Amino acid sequence: MADIQLTLACGNYEIVRPLKDGTVKPDGINLTILTDIDSSTRHWRFLRNREFDVAECSASSFLLAKDAGHPVEGIPVFLHRRFRHEFVFINKNKGIREPKDLIGRKVGVKSYQVSAILWMRGILEQEYGVPHKSIHWFSEIDEDVPFDPPADLKLTRLADDQTLEDMLVSGELDAVIHADLIEPYVNEHPNVGRLFDDYKAEEMRYYEKTRIFPIMHVMGIKKEIVEAYPWVPITLYKAFNKAKDIAMKRMFNPRIVPLAWYRHAWEEQRKLLGPDPWEYGLSDANRHTLDTLIGYSHTQGMIKRRLTVDELFANMSEGRKRGGFRV
Repeated sequence: MADIQLTLACGNYEIVRPLKDGTVKPDGINLTILTDIDSSTRHWRFLRNREFDVAECSASSFLLAKDAGHPVEGIPVFLHRRFRHEFVFINKNKGIREPKDLIGRKVGVKSYQVSAILWMRGILEQEYGVPHKSIHWFSEIDEDVPFDPPADLKLTRLADDQTLEDMLVSGELDAVIHADLIEPYVNEHPNVGRLFDDYKAEEMRYYEKTRIFPIMHVMGIKKEIVEAYPWVPITLYKAFNKAKDIAMKRMFNPRIVPLAWYRHAWEEQRKLLGPDPWEYGLSDANRHTLDTLIGYSHTQGMIKRRLTVDELFANMSEGRKRGGFRV
């Protein structure tokens, strides 16, 4: 019987390199792997246009898709995680010194639905006392999944000729929360700085308090694929795990990366986050992280019902005490 043909769209990460170069091949599946697509475009094309069979997609948008009944399932593979305090940028002339200074301000986001923004809105509200409805939000691009904002949410879509970065520099926006570094900060524009000067210390304190290493992306798969081939989610899950294991063994060697203190960073991460901070599956830690994100989405009026973690993902059970190395 011939292998089934599936398209997979994901980021070009080290932890998927063994899948891309063929070192790891999922049993019974021939993957066409697409990595030359930026994140926001990939998410939109999968969740709106259904162009790929399997795709790494925004965890936030995935929640909206599930809540709206879209024909999509999840595989508990989380290729992208990131702490988010680093990505809150301010206009330095606006007198913003601490998070509560954002109350009543104009804050720009790439799109309101982005996982990075959802996480940071939740963190600002829960950890720093900044209600998300106390801010006037300005978004630049359309959302991955259509949704109706709550009536009392102040959310404005920018015109096509407006950009977050330009408006932050000019002072039309007081702050910007972004998924990535923004050009005015990278280019050291004098008007632009970070809200958290020592963002790393803030992120470490956040983790020590909450035990959350924020999940940004989940692996989505078309529901009809799961219905036709119910073995595919588990097979792909195992392949992603094998690829990650190979990548981590490779990255253990400090000669791989041209950074003087790379090994120190590796050991620091391990000491704080444990031996596998990029863990896949529905462990207690991952359930806690996902449930927190679900709570933020529901509290902020993005999903109408507070979903459970289990209903997000295809059934990954192989039976009790099965699936080990014995054959």
